[in-house]
Amino acid sequence: MKTVVAIIVVVILIAFGWIGWHQHNHFNRNVTINGVNVGGMTVDEAFDRVKSDHQDNKVYLDGKLIYDGADTQATMTSTDRSKVERALAQQRTILPSRKNYQLQINPDQNNQTRLDKITSTVTSTVNKENRGRRAPHDAYALLKNDKVTVVAAQSGTKIDEQRIKRELNQQRNNSVIRLNSHHEQPLSANSTTVQHEKAQLKKLLNRHVTYQVEQKQYRFGTDDVITSATYQHGHYQFNTTAVNKRIAKINRRQATLGRKFKFKTHSGKVIETSQAGTYGWRISKERAGQSLARAIANGTKKVEAKQDIYGIGYNKRGTGYGVTSNDGIGDTYAELSIADQHAWFYKDGKCVFEADVVTGKNSRKEDQTPLGVWYIMYQASPSVLKGTDDSGSNYSSKVHWSQFTNSGCGFHDASWRHNWSKTAYLNDGSSGCANMHPVDAGPAYRALQVNEPVVVY
Repeated sequence: MKTVVAIIVVVILIAFGWIGWHQHNHFNRNVTINGVNVGGMTVDEAFDRVKSDHQDNKVYLDGKLIYDGADTQATMTSTDRSKVERALAQQRTILPSRKNYQLQINPDQNNQTRLDKITSTVTSTVNKENRGRRAPHDAYALLKNDKVTVVAAQSGTKIDEQRIKRELNQQRNNSVIRLNSHHEQPLSANSTTVQHEKAQLKKLLNRHVTYQVEQKQYRFGTDDVITSATYQHGHYQFNTTAVNKRIAKINRRQATLGRKFKFKTHSGKVIETSQAGTYGWRISKERAGQSLARAIANGTKKVEAKQDIYGIGYNKRGTGYGVTSNDGIGDTYAELSIADQHAWFYKDGKCVFEADVVTGKNSRKEDQTPLGVWYIMYQASPSVLKGTDDSGSNYSSKVHWSQFTNSGCGFHDASWRHNWSKTAYLNDGSSGCANMHPVDAGPAYRALQVNEPVVVY
């Protein structure tokens, strides 16, 4: 009896040993490499079989032949044998298995031209099939009316090109490539991504931020700023039209761009300036909305309005923000009186220079020096001016130039001018500039600075 048991044990051990040896050195039955069946083969047999494979180079999409290239030979060489060994280890099991293993080996000397042609054909075929098809729409979280909801996904009919390309990549070395089309799938409302969006939007609720506009403060809540919001790809997108009315109200109360100023002249008389001019600032509703929304998202407690202002002329970011004295003009400015044909230049409330000028020709409307509050847009010395003098002769002269209007009016010396009378501007004035005696132009140029207001009345 002991002998029989011993014989059975020996037989079992031999059987398991043979199975172990066979599994270690042979591929399982239902295994392919690059579409070639290598079931039951050793590494050398499988290598020789795949290496000698004749490639038909056909590509099918949903069973329909879309590419039929010239037949080629597999490009595997002796350097690829180690890859077959790794493929054997990849599918190896202790006991024989009937599981399907579709393994891919990319040869060192791949036929890239073949792959490029196939890829191009697949791409163009899918693009053609997708013409007129409807793309799906992902579900997404939405903050609106101070409440966070999820907008449901919408299915589409568009073929998923990326999925097909992944299938192509998995079969790229096969003699015959069989691809199947699938519709692009939208993100569902229950997806991790959409639930994360929802959580991020909920963080915005019931927050507040203080908006600092010069010396005044205004408190804004989430519902005051954000009309609607989404959170996608790690970033918030805001619709902030809710803020427009309040910003417009703040502008009416504090902004200086395009309004009249109460101005005390050199004589002490208080006048109201023309509404025209480029000097001043105004808050951009769009910039303010985005600044406040970002502050709410970041948990910032206070925002300075200076970053949201705009102006016109050379300085698109506005001038005079933070200046509250002299009705917003401040204490450093140039004063130009058309009636007096004289200019005064002030620094910190003190007149540092003054001089006679000849302004634009009053008898010709388009040459009149425009009234209003402007600002020095830029300065250049020397700057070359060309034109015709009061005797009809052409001139080209280097000048000290300080421009203050969009139309090209500025302070400059006029060495070609002969008529400097107080009434010259009536019929013999400039084309809009403030002409100055050459001896006065230099000191005036140095008394001015870029962005300084120029009050013309």
